Amino acid sequence: MTAVALPILAVLAGYLWISTQEAAETMNPTSATTTVLSIGLHPSALDYSRIPGLDEETLTARIAAGDRALHDAGFDVVSCLLPADPDAAETALRGCAADTPFAVVMIGAGIRASLEHTLLFERVVNVVNALSPGVKYCFNTSPEATIDAISRWVRPGAR
Repeated sequence: MTAVALPILAVLAGYLWISTQEAAETMNPTSATTTVLSIGLHPSALDYSRIPGLDEETLTARIAAGDRALHDAGFDVVSCLLPADPDAAETALRGCAADTPFAVVMIGAGIRASLEHTLLFERVVNVVNALSPGVKYCFNTSPEATIDAISRWVRPGAR
């Protein structure tokens, strides 16, 4: 090897090592922070006549139990329950998410799964992208499934 080739190989080896580490961190469900932003519709924003067997009190209790399970598992959770109005929701979301780095953002099914909330869902995704570029997203199917959705992307206590 020539004297010029050795430094070039050293730089390439360093680059490959860094790239491999970055790829591993991207695919590995750990993060420098375990702070999670959990976004959902506020229970008062739902039309319960369209959801047989569910009422505001029951949903509020289910959301609180899901948040407790996350805390008990070691996650730092910022819960952001939004109104259905996209403008008001954007303002509320900016208040919840300002100046906090998040490992993952969970957007609840109440926002994603209803056609009437398509604009709200778009606004939520775009605000989160503006505040936390590159953050990972996860999606639950119920308040009880929130911990499973989040655990796919980050482990509690990961440093």
